[in-house]
Amino acid sequence: MSDYTPPLDDIRFVMDHVADLDTITRTDRFAHVDADTIHEVLAEVGRFMAEVVAPTNRDGDTIGSQRRPDGSVATPESFHDAYAKWVESGFGAMPFDPDYGGAGFPWISAIGVQEMLTSANMALSLCPLLTQGAIDAIHAHGSDEQKATYLPKMLTGEWAGTMNLTEPQAGSDVGAVTTKAEPDPEASARWGDGAHRITGQKIYITWGEQDLTDNIVHLVLARTPGSPPGTKGISMFVVPKFLLETDGSLGERNSVECVSIEHKLGIHGSPTCVMAYEDAIGWLVGGEHEGMRNMFTMMNNARLSVGLEGLSISERAYQDALQYSQERLQGRAIGAPAGTSSPIIEHPDVRRMLMTQRSWIDAMRALVYTNAAALDRADAAKAAGDADQARFWQERADLLIPLTKGLCTDVGNEMTSLAVQIHGGMGYVEETGVAQHYRDARIAAIYEGTNGIQAADLVGRKLGMRGGGVVTDLLDECERNAAATDQVDGMGAFGDRLREAVATARTATAHLVEVGQSDPTSLLGSSSPYLRLLGTTVCAGLVAKGAVAAAERGDDFGRAKVVSAKFFGEQILPTVQGLLPAVQATADDLYALDAAQLG
Repeated sequence: MSDYTPPLDDIRFVMDHVADLDTITRTDRFAHVDADTIHEVLAEVGRFMAEVVAPTNRDGDTIGSQRRPDGSVATPESFHDAYAKWVESGFGAMPFDPDYGGAGFPWISAIGVQEMLTSANMALSLCPLLTQGAIDAIHAHGSDEQKATYLPKMLTGEWAGTMNLTEPQAGSDVGAVTTKAEPDPEASARWGDGAHRITGQKIYITWGEQDLTDNIVHLVLARTPGSPPGTKGISMFVVPKFLLETDGSLGERNSVECVSIEHKLGIHGSPTCVMAYEDAIGWLVGGEHEGMRNMFTMMNNARLSVGLEGLSISERAYQDALQYSQERLQGRAIGAPAGTSSPIIEHPDVRRMLMTQRSWIDAMRALVYTNAAALDRADAAKAAGDADQARFWQERADLLIPLTKGLCTDVGNEMTSLAVQIHGGMGYVEETGVAQHYRDARIAAIYEGTNGIQAADLVGRKLGMRGGGVVTDLLDECERNAAATDQVDGMGAFGDRLREAVATARTATAHLVEVGQSDPTSLLGSSSPYLRLLGTTVCAGLVAKGAVAAAERGDDFGRAKVVSAKFFGEQILPTVQGLLPAVQATADDLYALDAAQLG
């Protein structure tokens, strides 16, 4: 396994030339920070991740997190020092509200931190990721008292946060949760007004128990007495691991326990817990029966961050594969002297795999950071009172979320698989470490709503925004970027392929808009191929924008970006043409066999 090298030049390039960071920092909302400052901070973050966090990745896989008989969970020893230094660094607080200890940086800067943290150690990165989601929900929906009580220590990472949604009978169907929350005047008198007793079991709770932080702030979906069925009856509660005394110090242990942890395919360092709540004390976050709305506040940014996982693990796996291909001698390359062995990087098929990884990584990075930039621009426009621009950028971000989450995590599976393939037989054994990336990456396509749910969200909610106008606007931009590449030497074929892909995406989009009104089964049956088709086209449009900027540099870095873009446009982008028949197909064949016949 190679050391991790933070791709700082690539991150800076995509921030500056694809996601338009300067446009964000020129707004009043983010005028207190400039692009150079952000990049200086990210350079220090990169050093930290390479030197402090990345060396712990192997321990996470081989040692893992272990549940003790008393219900506590022991994480690998190396995690302790790395996490303590993470808290000390303050990097996790960068994008959050200065009123609670944050720096108020744009979200795109936090994405830069998250990319490098996830590449360095995906299992460990999930602890700050879940805390981030809890911070978002409390900041958006919590009372002033809750924000003042929990946010300062959550921003530093001294306290962690979790999301407790799933139950054995209620996975993606969140409306089926049965956990109960009953008001308790006695607990209110002792621990604070509005206390409820929470009883139920939650499963798949990432970092639900651990030994890295002083407290864990659980956000739990539950039902109050007399609540209506389904999602309309769900409320959200904050349930701390340790209750707090009036002076803010830690008090009694709350009655919440990790009863087991899952034995997983990958991310062994991240404890995935079954949590039992037995009359645990908690308080409403937001209003009663507003749990679903609050949950989506957590999930929107979380889906962006999970999409980022596909990028991050692909980057780490690519670095390992590239180093191995340069060192491994096998066979004689074309033109090499007789009787010699060549590094496998000289063989055409290995080059094809490496270029596929590299070009997809550039494309995914462009998509992820553009998605984050749209959130920042919506935030800035809202702060400036520009309702039209705020709506435009929020719609753009909402459209990109399922593309980012669905496409990048699917592609992450493919790119880590290629890394194993490049290693050959050595990739299939554990000692090289590349198999860990393959196993770790697999969960991302399942997290935060499976990719089938992302595709359903895309065609069911996002496609219809402004009568399809949000998709049309994005495709118009892709077409303009295609025209810009016509001015770059050697990119004529790229521009042609991109225009063809945009035309295909328009045809697919129009078809699904029509189908959605009469045949919802076929609409959903076509949703996953459509997500891949549209996502790949959008990625190409963003890569085109980057290629124009790269060509203007005239240096080796710029030349490499142009070559990567050409490969994507000429060898990957044409696959969208083959997806159109699947988008246009009806669901008849999906249901032509009954369950018994499928067996």
